[in-house]
Amino acid sequence: MSLSSQLSSDTTNRRRRPGEHTQGARRHSCEDSWEEIQSRRTIRAENEVEANKLVNNYRFGFRKWKSHVTERPFEDRSEVVKELYSELNIIKPHADQFITCGNVLYVLLFGWWVSLVYLVVGALMFATVIGIPYGKLCWKLCCYFLWPFGNTIHEIGNTLRRCCEEAPDCECSVTVEDSSPVLLPSPAEVPAPEVPAPEVPAPAVPDRPLRTPYWHRLSTYVWLLLGYPPLVIIHSLVCFISWILVFTIPVSKMNAQTLSIILLLPPEDVLISTSSHRKHQGYETRALLCCYRAANWYYYKYAVDGINVFAVNLLPLVIVALVIGYVDKENQLVSSDVKFAMAISSIIPLSYYIGMGIASISAQSNFAVGAVVNATFGSITELTFYITALLRGHRATNPCLQEVVKAALTGTLLGCILFIPGICMIIGGLKHQEQRFNSRSAGVSSALLFISVGGVFAPTLFSKAYGNLVCDACSSINATSNSSGPFVCHNCHYDLKNGTLFHDHIEPLVYTVSVLLPAAYVIGLIFTLKTHSHIYNIHVGEVQVSGHHGTVVHWSRWRSLLILIVATVLMSACADLATEHIQPILNQPNISQYFIGVTVLAMVPEIPEIVNGIQFALQNNISLSLEVGSCIAVQVCMLQIPILVLFNAFCDVGFVLVFSDQHMWASIFSVILVNYIFMDGKSDYFQGTALVVVYLILLALYFFAPSPAGC
Repeated sequence: MSLSSQLSSDTTNRRRRPGEHTQGARRHSCEDSWEEIQSRRTIRAENEVEANKLVNNYRFGFRKWKSHVTERPFEDRSEVVKELYSELNIIKPHADQFITCGNVLYVLLFGWWVSLVYLVVGALMFATVIGIPYGKLCWKLCCYFLWPFGNTIHEIGNTLRRCCEEAPDCECSVTVEDSSPVLLPSPAEVPAPEVPAPEVPAPAVPDRPLRTPYWHRLSTYVWLLLGYPPLVIIHSLVCFISWILVFTIPVSKMNAQTLSIILLLPPEDVLISTSSHRKHQGYETRALLCCYRAANWYYYKYAVDGINVFAVNLLPLVIVALVIGYVDKENQLVSSDVKFAMAISSIIPLSYYIGMGIASISAQSNFAVGAVVNATFGSITELTFYITALLRGHRATNPCLQEVVKAALTGTLLGCILFIPGICMIIGGLKHQEQRFNSRSAGVSSALLFISVGGVFAPTLFSKAYGNLVCDACSSINATSNSSGPFVCHNCHYDLKNGTLFHDHIEPLVYTVSVLLPAAYVIGLIFTLKTHSHIYNIHVGEVQVSGHHGTVVHWSRWRSLLILIVATVLMSACADLATEHIQPILNQPNISQYFIGVTVLAMVPEIPEIVNGIQFALQNNISLSLEVGSCIAVQVCMLQIPILVLFNAFCDVGFVLVFSDQHMWASIFSVILVNYIFMDGKSDYFQGTALVVVYLILLALYFFAPSPAGC
């Protein structure tokens, strides 16, 4: 380009009107904000499997899952997480502050009585005479477990033992008691050079007895018969309690290490050193146990085989609930209320395992398999309970269970529309002040919510418009009046069974809606995943490992499928127990049956989803937090309810898709409110508070509402 053309173009640019410059600035601002949004949606993962899981989180109809489905490289974890998974055999180079609240709490909860047991067992070993070496060991461990922090238990190696046998008066036998030698120090430590033992002429072999092997000693069997069993009970009890408390898992590790290794060593091979005696290093010993803190608040992140420790701890509750529920038929051991509470609580870990199985299979499979697995197992938790309750209510001719199922469906809808987004907005807003999300993708979910709620409550509106209002009893307000006047009527309802309204009009409408809603769900899948997938603008960054090579998954596809099947069977058993023992809860005079349905039965299975949504919000990914609730609400209306209608068509259990006025208007109002909140693509803790307050107001309505008629 010539200089004259450049000057002319510059002159033309200067002559532009100010409005053109403003429009250009606005255009550039929009482009910059769009690029910023795109950069925020770039996904980076450790491997291809994790990348697939993250992409599935943004796909409509796929379950949102926060936890990793593959093992993360230990060297890439933060120092806090590394400390959680480290073994208690690494000696720190510098002594920390040992007097902490957790350590003092350990002494009050465990230390004093564990030490007392060791004192008693040590006295017992001294009484046997043969077990005196083990008695000395028990008394040493008595002092150790009273305050183990900073002290170390070592195993003496062969070289040091041979040195002491060949030269009893050498220097090593003196310094061992006052040192804490380490064979494998921590990476931060610098081991001291080995000090060779002075050459001492060995005495004649016949004058020195040989060391008796461990299993050829009589004291070993005395120890295993008298001393070891009570310590097994004590350490197992402490290990169990400290593991259940989660934050005291280091205490559990310490007791497990003692029980499985230290107490099975020869007593002369166990060396206990204090934190103040660590000047001489270099002897051949191996650190077995060294604990510095009894509690760590970050253990809520601890996972076992990819499953959070809280879900792992709740898993034995499933077995206990099933055993007690099916063995104690006459309620001689526990009451029906306790059985119901145990059965409902057992749903929480099973829901977590089902979610992990779905995420694992979807991440390791193609899109079609993942969509099928999410559609079939994604609602299995709720459907299992609903179908079990309907069957039991039909066999017992109890119409109350049908109303409880409808209340649970409505409660799930309200909780996913109001409570889950609201609590995520509050927690995320408190940390990040203001969070942004893709309003266009949220608009797709909002449109599907409108379609869902409109379709589900269409038969209810139809019945209100054309049904006959029937009352059980009516009486005049004025007792002397026997003509027209104001009346008070009781137990009024719309009569659907009598006449032809239900069979000729409402029932065909229900079947029509049950066909159209799944069809709309499929159209939503095609729209968001195929034809208009650019709405979500998901960009996968470079992964560290290409393909599946070098990737270690927690659960393989076949293992995930097996866990899904087993968890589903256990879920069915727990749902059967819950519906069997729910009647005493429903008979409570001060609590409405509606309230029980919309709270306990609706929200307990969704606890894993609430946790996932909160974790997404804390990572400033409010889009996924909002999608968690919207996805479940859409599945309730477009999949779960049509499946219940289809089940009722083949096995008549009396399920009628006609809800009460309170269910209908509460759901419609909630959808309108949440669409208004999602309109601007921004969220903060105030908007979340508004959603949660509205949810609590609706719960108050259900709490004070009378129970359904006839219940």
